[in-house]
Amino acid sequence: MSQTVPYTDAQAELRQGLLFGLAAYGMWGFFPLYYKLTETVPADIVVSHRILWSVLFVGLYLYLRGRWPEVQEVFRQPKVLMGLSVSASLIAVNWLVFVWAISNRQVLDVSLGYFINPLVSILVGLLVLHEKLSRGQWIAVGIAVLAVVLQAVLAGGLPWISLVLAFSFAGYGYVRKVTPVKATPGLFVETLLLFPLAAAYVLLQLSWGVDALVLNDLPVLAALAGTGIVTALPLICFSSAARRVPLFMLGLMQYLAPSMHFLMAVYLWGEPLDETRLMGFALIWAALAVFTYDGWRRYRNSRKIVT
Repeated sequence: MSQTVPYTDAQAELRQGLLFGLAAYGMWGFFPLYYKLTETVPADIVVSHRILWSVLFVGLYLYLRGRWPEVQEVFRQPKVLMGLSVSASLIAVNWLVFVWAISNRQVLDVSLGYFINPLVSILVGLLVLHEKLSRGQWIAVGIAVLAVVLQAVLAGGLPWISLVLAFSFAGYGYVRKVTPVKATPGLFVETLLLFPLAAAYVLLQLSWGVDALVLNDLPVLAALAGTGIVTALPLICFSSAARRVPLFMLGLMQYLAPSMHFLMAVYLWGEPLDETRLMGFALIWAALAVFTYDGWRRYRNSRKIVT
């Protein structure tokens, strides 16, 4: 009887973690649909609003949860603050390109970027952390590089939207990995560091006669205000999932969001999927299949060793 209860608790924790993970990646998957609500607003102003409202909603969440001391602790550690300054710059670039791509009907490139992202993260680990890659990882990265080169040659140019999104988010992930701060307080400090720039930019736009507050369109203003919530909520769910779900399972779920982006781009908004672009996706999917199998095999072997 004493052995059954922990097992049941562990199963319940895993089930909760899977639900939190699916909720997080599902919400991230619907981001293009959400940001279609604000496509009448220039991307730079949308990102400024996202920063401003994120400070409000994430800060309120931390305050209500009694986690304000975690934020104060960050400001007592200059190295942590410096790391978050770098990650804030990277995520700002990522947000800007993401919103711009959606408003300019480039959601397929967004999808490709987030499919490439885990493979770019491997590359970052190799170049920056000097991690040793397994044979499967080398094969996956090689196929991904081939896909990008073919896209550049056959389509007449690099898929820069996809690459900027992949590298900025992989870089962001690396910086956050080596910066000892929890996810939600870290996000709050990042947006707080960007807050003066965002506020100054909105004020500058207002001085130029631009309706940067979008007061003449209340539904769009409500959508802009909601960016603070849609930024914080998936991250909170992801943090809850990460504590309960093995890394391998979490890695599998990360493909949910770009898959949703892909389906919406093709079937909802009718973005063209020519042979060249489809070939690029096919190669990336093949690379991810190799990458996933390699991760599953190593996860299974590690479980055998533990057992």
